[in-house]
Amino acid sequence: MLHLHDRKKQIRKVLLITLLLNLSVSSAKIVYGWLTNSVAIYSDGFHSLFDGISNIGGLIALSIASHPPDKEHPYGHRKFETVFAIFIGVLMSITAIEIVRNAYESLIEAKKPLTDEKAFIILLGTLMVNIFVSIYERKRGKELKSEFLIADSAHTKVDIYITIGVIVSVVITTLTEFNFVDPVAGLVVGVFVAREAILIIKESANILADRTVLDGEKIASIVETCRDVEACRDVRTRGTAGQIFVDLKILVNPSISVSEAHDIAERVEELIKKEFPDVVDVVVHVEPFKRN
Repeated sequence: MLHLHDRKKQIRKVLLITLLLNLSVSSAKIVYGWLTNSVAIYSDGFHSLFDGISNIGGLIALSIASHPPDKEHPYGHRKFETVFAIFIGVLMSITAIEIVRNAYESLIEAKKPLTDEKAFIILLGTLMVNIFVSIYERKRGKELKSEFLIADSAHTKVDIYITIGVIVSVVITTLTEFNFVDPVAGLVVGVFVAREAILIIKESANILADRTVLDGEKIASIVETCRDVEACRDVRTRGTAGQIFVDLKILVNPSISVSEAHDIAERVEELIKKEFPDVVDVVVHVEPFKRN
């Protein structure tokens, strides 16, 4: 098993590699789209840019999350990652509005993009890069057990489909007089960016609001299999993948000693952490069990 420091080092390496590739892809699309007046390519470039921003977010989150809990942050620093994610979501929302505005103006003005064979070379090249990044990130994510890398690879997979759609739109626009296809393709990209922004903000807000992350009934049923636990009540969970906090009550025989009750609580904590590896802290409240 990898040491924690080595794992973080390797995840950082993966993020840096994908960051450089994503920035190269987005820069090529944005510059070429702007020079040729292609809203579809220009918009797709900004969509790809957020893959790079996501990588930067991952690097920042990896750095901050590695800090241990302290006096001012007794529950750790993982929520800084969530705050950064909301910032990314807001930035994406603004960009989506700008993409839609540009697509609308292009549609009204009916300008024909000045695309040529370079467009296909750039788009096919960036498509190959996206395919590589998606496969590479997912493979390394599974090896390093990194949910962030696996999720980011899924996001890049969406880029692959969008780029294929943009290629089709460029082919149609170049070979026909259907100039409206280019801004419509840009509009579709803008909708995808807006959708992803909403999902990011929604998920991040739920984390900040301490939404339940584990099935309380499942935890209670597991705890009640523990020896000397008569019942389990009021299970509460919060946090995010890799850092989940659990708070619950256990009812025990009222005649046992404080020391025995403490031992039972420790067994419950060990059992929960064994069954749910993402749990980092369990607060067990011990109360007397009263038979009806």
